[in-house]
Amino acid sequence: MLLSSLLALTATLAPVWAVDPAKPMAAGIVMEALDPRALPDSPSGGYAPAIVECPSARPTIRSAATLSPNETSWLPLRRNATIEPMRELLIRANIPGFDAGAYIDRVRSSPSQLPNIGLAVSGGGYRALMNGAGFLAAVDSRTPNSTSAGGIGGLLQASTYLAGLSGGGWLVGSIYSNNFSSVVDLQRGSKGSAVWRFDRSIFQGPEESGISILNTADYWRTVSRQVDTKDQGFEVSITDYWGRALSYQLINDTDGGPAYTFSSIAESSDFQSGQQPLPILVADGRAPNERIISLNATVYEFNPFELGTWDPTAFGFAPLRYLASNFSAGTIPQNGSCVRGFDQAGFVMGTSSSLFNQFMLQNMTSTGLPDFIQTALTAILGVLDRDNNDIAQYVPNPFFGWNPSTNVNVNETQLSLVDGGEDLQNIPLHPLIQPNRGVDVIFAVDSSADTSYNWPNGTALRATYDRITEPIANGTVFPAVPDAETFINLGLNRRPTFFGCDASNFTLSGSQRVPPLVVYIPNAPYVARSNVSTFDPDYERAQRDAIIQNGYDSATQGNATVDAEWPRCVACAVLSRSMTRNRETVPEACNTCFQRYCWNGTLDSRPVTSYEPDFIIGNIETNSPATKASGSFWAGMLSAAAAMILAL
Repeated sequence: MLLSSLLALTATLAPVWAVDPAKPMAAGIVMEALDPRALPDSPSGGYAPAIVECPSARPTIRSAATLSPNETSWLPLRRNATIEPMRELLIRANIPGFDAGAYIDRVRSSPSQLPNIGLAVSGGGYRALMNGAGFLAAVDSRTPNSTSAGGIGGLLQASTYLAGLSGGGWLVGSIYSNNFSSVVDLQRGSKGSAVWRFDRSIFQGPEESGISILNTADYWRTVSRQVDTKDQGFEVSITDYWGRALSYQLINDTDGGPAYTFSSIAESSDFQSGQQPLPILVADGRAPNERIISLNATVYEFNPFELGTWDPTAFGFAPLRYLASNFSAGTIPQNGSCVRGFDQAGFVMGTSSSLFNQFMLQNMTSTGLPDFIQTALTAILGVLDRDNNDIAQYVPNPFFGWNPSTNVNVNETQLSLVDGGEDLQNIPLHPLIQPNRGVDVIFAVDSSADTSYNWPNGTALRATYDRITEPIANGTVFPAVPDAETFINLGLNRRPTFFGCDASNFTLSGSQRVPPLVVYIPNAPYVARSNVSTFDPDYERAQRDAIIQNGYDSATQGNATVDAEWPRCVACAVLSRSMTRNRETVPEACNTCFQRYCWNGTLDSRPVTSYEPDFIIGNIETNSPATKASGSFWAGMLSAAAAMILAL
């Protein structure tokens, strides 16, 4: 109740503002019913996990030396399903002097020769969700007009993996929790649904008839009751409340779908037949008594099959469906219990965005708040930290007793996970650069707030590049990336940039393989000021749509109005590694694209005092969302702090 009170007290302080409606992303969109998921899978029928009979083949922890058997058996189905969408995408790109259809037909029988595509959507709160949604709308052939001239629709259908982190994880999780719905359908919603209604913050809860403050109180009572059911037999943390509140906006089901599990994605028929990419969410491990998360933090991934890490620390994966079972040294003892339902979808999405301690760490001294407010907020952090519940708690730790020579949590009964961007790797590249997955190209959407005005400057890419020099990288390879000053001075954060274009420019050893080519797509002001604060809690529908439209234009270069050859250059990036492997001559049109978009190693490290970019196309808003202050958030936190201090 203490944690839910903290969140509820901020409910009535969020301001509302309005902007003119954004121009439609594509003409001809109509309201469609948004069907709820068909697979609520918790054996308890609600939010709480439940003890179940163990299967005859008792679940075990596996080594990260290979892909899982589940992913291995699913991959041929998915790779086969990507062939026709990829072929159509490449044919539409119309690369001069190159028969894309004939090329795909030549290599279609060999998965190792086909392009293998990954998509990665960064963190950054609702800014990342909305900007990332614009990108996914642009690459989704289901979006009206996305496959017309200037579009890149079909790239999603041609992709093998779709990774999200924090706010990007909300996006990915929401899409899969709603039957792999399109962004357009999630924007339109359905009658009476709160899904993607960001005009009321998660602190207020969904809009209902009656007195608002009473609705909010009832909403938090429901959330609290749901979490209390878990608290009867399992550890709870602030992430339980956080994830439950998020679910009301992200999952189209009564009370936010408390019985939906992330592992149930693997039970859907479309996923099983390979009709959808593999969704991956990322979180960081937090070592005992640690608050600052470094590049040496263990990076964990969630996919519908597993939770685990490729890092040499734990270097193992647990079956997601059986989290909270009594694993010890990789097995469940004969007298140990099996548990299901712990991987509740909102809890997993909340884990990837469990940044409450980061709220404090990054904003305590940088916001110019008076000392007495900082003192109050410090008191909140102390309360949350008293029981180490300012993170996501996974108890019992599935990696207890596992890999004792390197696992820092080998003797810990709790696995503590936090927001996947706290180590500065704010784009979920880590799962996609693993050699076992053999990804050829990653489209990396960066909605990070690196500058004082919440624009990216390549810090997330640089963090992943810096990490490969550390032992924890376990031999992974990543293209060279310049410093933040170069990103801004050369305009690399205002347009797409390719990194790692020359496959021969890598020094490899042993089993290392050439890393993916990275197509970096930064959040930039094409048609809207999409640089809203990570901590802004609510958005009017018109502003939401404007930011999504801006993400669409970032992905398509304004439907190829900024660069008429952009769809062709996307196709060249998709083909690049495959053509190198197959010793094909690169078309001259692709060489032109690479000269235009590949970073050539030039540096410009002059200090940057301020970065306030102009519109690339033109403003579709009448009021700039960037002018919205986040003071209401802090006012709410102050009120909560005062109440908690009195209560204590």
